[in-house]
Amino acid sequence: MPDLRRIVLEGDGLTRLSPLLEADRAQAVADLLVENCFRPTGRPDAQLALRLSIQEGRLVFDIRDEHDAPLIAHALALGPFRDLIGDYQMLVESHIAAVAEGREARIQAIDMGRRGLHNEGATLLRQRLAGKVELDFETARRLFTLVCVLRTRL
Repeated sequence: MPDLRRIVLEGDGLTRLSPLLEADRAQAVADLLVENCFRPTGRPDAQLALRLSIQEGRLVFDIRDEHDAPLIAHALALGPFRDLIGDYQMLVESHIAAVAEGREARIQAIDMGRRGLHNEGATLLRQRLAGKVELDFETARRLFTLVCVLRTRL
């Protein structure tokens, strides 16, 4: 059974996402709710809710119990993620342009690049949460997608 039972993203820009970013957000959340490994240190086998936001330049993991009572919050500096997030945003823009132009080979190349960025982002996220939250690689990849969506510049 998944550890995360509910995921809430909090941010001003979420109401103005492009269709591609909205699809990425929706898919990442749906996939996380079906399967994830997200265990805060000292809280094995808990059913959790996660509120993910960016506050004062920090990525905040507000972890709550199944009744939405706060358990613990971890704030991570965004600095180590900035280049990856910027690259992700550039690839999203390139993907939109390639779709508009009907360039299938370009779309496939961009998708490969996005997968590589997700892998790098997942590795960094796991490193930054080490000792605080145990999470598997696929969960970290999906959470990195949500981080990128939260950090989208409009």
